[in-house]
Amino acid sequence: MKMKLTRMLPASCLLLSLMIPQALLAQKPVSSESPSYYNIGGVLSNNESESHFGTVIAHLNFDQQYVPRGTTYYDKTIRIDKNPIKTALNVCKHLISRRVYAVVVSHEPTGDLSPAAVSYTSGFYQIPVIGISSREAAFSDKNIHVSFLRTVPPYYHQADVWLEILSHFGYTKVIIIHSSDTDGRAVLGRFQTTSQTNYDDIDVRATVESIVEFEPKLDSFSSYLMDMKTAQSRVYLLYASQEDAYVIFRDAAIHNMTEYGHIWIVTEQALSANNTPTGIIGLKLNNAENETDHIKDAIYILASAIKEMTVNETITEAPKDCDDSGVIWESGKRLFGYLKTRNIRGQTGQVAFDDNGDRMYAEYDVINVHENHSFVKVGSFYYESEKRKMRLKINDSSITWPGNTGKKPEGIMIPTHLKVLTIEEKPFVYARKLLDDEIDCADDEVVCPHFNISNGNEQEYCCRGYCIDLLKALAQRINFTYDLALSPDGQFGHYQLKNHTTGIGTTVKKEWNGLIGELVAERADLIVAPLTINPERAEFIEFSKPFKYQGITILEKKPSRSSTLVSFLQPFSNTLWILVMVSVHVVALVLYLLDRFSPFGRFKLSSNDGTEEDALNLSSAIWFAWGVLLNSGIGEGTPRSFSARVLGMVWAGFAMIIVASYTANLAAFLVLERPKTKLTGINDARLRNTMENLTCATVKGSSVDMYFRRQVELSNMYRTMEANNYDTAEQAIQDVKDGKLMAFIWDSSRLEYEASKDCELVTAGELFGRSGYGVGLQKASPWTDAVTLAILDFHESGFMESLDKEWIFHGNVQQCEQFEKTPNTLGLKNMAGVFILVGAGIVGGIGLIIIEVVYKKHQIKKQKKMEIARHAADKWRGTIEKRKTLRASLAMQRQYNVGLNSVSKSVSQNSEKTRYPILPPLPRTPERAWPKDKEYIVNRKSTSAGKPPPRYMPTYATDVSHLIV
Repeated sequence: MKMKLTRMLPASCLLLSLMIPQALLAQKPVSSESPSYYNIGGVLSNNESESHFGTVIAHLNFDQQYVPRGTTYYDKTIRIDKNPIKTALNVCKHLISRRVYAVVVSHEPTGDLSPAAVSYTSGFYQIPVIGISSREAAFSDKNIHVSFLRTVPPYYHQADVWLEILSHFGYTKVIIIHSSDTDGRAVLGRFQTTSQTNYDDIDVRATVESIVEFEPKLDSFSSYLMDMKTAQSRVYLLYASQEDAYVIFRDAAIHNMTEYGHIWIVTEQALSANNTPTGIIGLKLNNAENETDHIKDAIYILASAIKEMTVNETITEAPKDCDDSGVIWESGKRLFGYLKTRNIRGQTGQVAFDDNGDRMYAEYDVINVHENHSFVKVGSFYYESEKRKMRLKINDSSITWPGNTGKKPEGIMIPTHLKVLTIEEKPFVYARKLLDDEIDCADDEVVCPHFNISNGNEQEYCCRGYCIDLLKALAQRINFTYDLALSPDGQFGHYQLKNHTTGIGTTVKKEWNGLIGELVAERADLIVAPLTINPERAEFIEFSKPFKYQGITILEKKPSRSSTLVSFLQPFSNTLWILVMVSVHVVALVLYLLDRFSPFGRFKLSSNDGTEEDALNLSSAIWFAWGVLLNSGIGEGTPRSFSARVLGMVWAGFAMIIVASYTANLAAFLVLERPKTKLTGINDARLRNTMENLTCATVKGSSVDMYFRRQVELSNMYRTMEANNYDTAEQAIQDVKDGKLMAFIWDSSRLEYEASKDCELVTAGELFGRSGYGVGLQKASPWTDAVTLAILDFHESGFMESLDKEWIFHGNVQQCEQFEKTPNTLGLKNMAGVFILVGAGIVGGIGLIIIEVVYKKHQIKKQKKMEIARHAADKWRGTIEKRKTLRASLAMQRQYNVGLNSVSKSVSQNSEKTRYPILPPLPRTPERAWPKDKEYIVNRKSTSAGKPPPRYMPTYATDVSHLIV
């Protein structure tokens, strides 16, 4: 422990550390009860302080709020010595030997190390030390000053007041000037830490543009001032000693940096310089040199901590001496913890401590230097008990600024000629290469050269578009000139790995490229382009308020209408068509059966014209059913029975409903049908499913790419599309048109423009990842507020809306919308199936007629053969009949001759045969003979059958008309 303590002590205190004996490590027995009296040590700077110290303790013993009955406090004081060794020896000899429970130490004006010696000595035994005037940053280090706390704040706490003053005046970019000692670095660290911790709004947060660190006791500050002149900020925060501040103010006056336009905010030490310029604002701690008030506050917070500690635990006796009986006092360590939790209202204001034991809620006066080096209080930084926090109050009207004026400076040097960058992105920026024979760009264009960083070539381009018109309006409104150029690498900007060669080797570092990289490296002042505002970019650059609000959407090509040859069948499903076909034939069959078996339908009925109506056969029933369904005329073959006609009426109603439904649905399918998008949006399962054969992409390193990277739920989708990402949006959109890319995910403004220009493209789903396009500026740029106010004014005046109509929509949106709302004109694709159906009917009819002709020819040929065979048979039969008749005649002649000879028969018989001779058979005719021939055929058949002919034969009668029956 002795070696460790030696390393922590400065050289002037090494002798003190060697005086601490090893016997101090021995343990002292713990008392079972807290002491009834407490000795409080004081190391003070003068007699007045010593006297007041004793008086305060005497009065404390009668204050029952802090000192319970049976407890008494005693004062033990010594005078602080300029020599820290003597001070340490006196602490051991006169204070620790008397068992002091705490030590209150003052600050010797000419000796900085004496309080440190008291802290080292007492802290080694864990005896709490309360400083009432020590403000150096070193006492905040608890590794060295383990038990030190103070009722005054350290110097570097003035950075908190600086931030409040900057916030009050609205200064966001500053230059910090500090000495290269511990306190100077502590001021810088406190300022940066508090700024990022307590000021969340980046728009009002003070940022450090430049840090100027100088060695104390300098002779000249001119070289630093020349570098400060090149910065934009004109707000200087100075931490320096009185002697260094004198040199800085002297040289600043020589370089006219104390005149109007420059703002100096300084600490207490710099404010006390003899040559502080007029208009400087400084701080002064309230009660900083009032030891008596600090002594009282120190004693009372100590009594408050002891009282609370005695209630909660037992306090052991303090160490007795520094020789051989001292110990590490555990109760002292715990007492120090109780002291840090105090929060009381004292003589110096609200007294509380932070974790380092430093005073919080310290109150300051804001001092302004007027003419003749007069200090005027213009504000205060005080504790507001109602809200329990510090508050700054400044009377702006009473402030005199540098240059002896009452007008507040801007705090920055605003350049009037800016370098502006943009990027080609239709319709916001159109860029065309300047032709060889062209001298200058057109009136609506601006020269925008492109310097290619890859090959070092520079080419002249002319730019126009939405953002160019916006840039012209901004320059006119807020009065600046500009040089416009295109992005060197053609990208908006994203993080990329770059190799950096250092003295120890090559390191890989992430840097911004594209437009963002140019702005971060301060090679450009503005970015006027469709630059999406997102958190990654806002961390490194400033954004104006959005000039256009938009989101992310998906572009795809409209699916072509699926017009097939059977499009006219779409109104009904296949099942319904089958049922209709079946119903036709079932109804026809039932009609035939009802008409067939009905008592009123079996027989032929006479019509009015004397003809008879044929019965309803199956063919006529089918014809009737189809005719009713297709609403065609029914010429004949209608049901005749009542039951069949009832079914026919029901079928007619069915046909009416079917035809009406078909007509209505056909209009919906073929006339009003619009092709729908294939995707429903970003949540479409086909986009989320990496196994689906669906290609989607975005632009590498763009804001959309960054959006997908930070969305955890889209990680699978991003891994799939990362390999398909394009370098530019132009390539992706062209591939969507060509059908090579199914979905392109990009900013809605650009995609809506493309969809309005080409009605074959469509955006799918709702917007997601909503954001806006903003003008990019450098961090803490002086133009941020002016650009933002101008853009807001443009929104209110309708200027931005006019830019939308002129550049983004071009009036094509109305055309596409009108096209979408207009019913489709039916074409051959839609109705080709109907014509093919008619053609099939014609071809079928021709085929059937050919079959009928062939069949008829075959039938006629067969009939001819039958006629020939029948004629041959009839001829053969006639020949046979003739022969039979001839034989019969010959036989009769022979009989007659014999009869005459033999008189075997009478003459009457012979004459009878002669009257009725046997006639030859008539030739056979087809069955389609005339009706009048039927009786002749009957008579002929009866004769040939052996029956006697009629009495009178018409063949042998001269006039037989009266004999025909």
